[in-house]
Amino acid sequence: MDLAMFTQIAEITDTLFLSSAAAVKGESVRKLGITHIINVTMDIPNLRMPNVESIQIQVDDLPSAHLGLYFDRCADKIHQVGRMRGKTLVHCVAGVSRSASLCIAYLMKYQSMSLEQAYKHCKYRRPVVHPNVGFFKQLVDYERRLFGRNSVRMVQSSIGWIPDIYRKEVDRSTYVYGPSRVQRHAYY
Repeated sequence: MDLAMFTQIAEITDTLFLSSAAAVKGESVRKLGITHIINVTMDIPNLRMPNVESIQIQVDDLPSAHLGLYFDRCADKIHQVGRMRGKTLVHCVAGVSRSASLCIAYLMKYQSMSLEQAYKHCKYRRPVVHPNVGFFKQLVDYERRLFGRNSVRMVQSSIGWIPDIYRKEVDRSTYVYGPSRVQRHAYY
């Protein structure tokens, strides 16, 4: 995996960006025209810049954390900012689970994407996206509330309940065993 991916800001839509905390730097924010930042960390302080509004959602990256409580609030804020011709950056520590889940929720609510489409879109734009199983379960429930049906199901696996889309990703991968390590080669 390219570690540089963790320090880059990914454009999810023309008004929504996703990154790790390490990528949130004044120059990058200014260059992209970001006007609002949603910081989804417990203890990383908000970036303070003129003309940039920051809010903090304090949720741990734990499967038991209740991130779903913020899906509507954050999606509504991202939508409102976009309608005012602003741009929102959502970040957590790594830009993998919490912030990605909020971006996925926005895509479902305001871009009418199914959970599967929203996840694949975010994954395409930022390949390290991988919400923890608890957040994915909350996204499955959110999709059912929004659309009355589900495009992703939670399924039993050897490690517990996982979204079926994760199983599909593994099914499309092969493992090549070397003398001292395992290399994963994905074909998707």
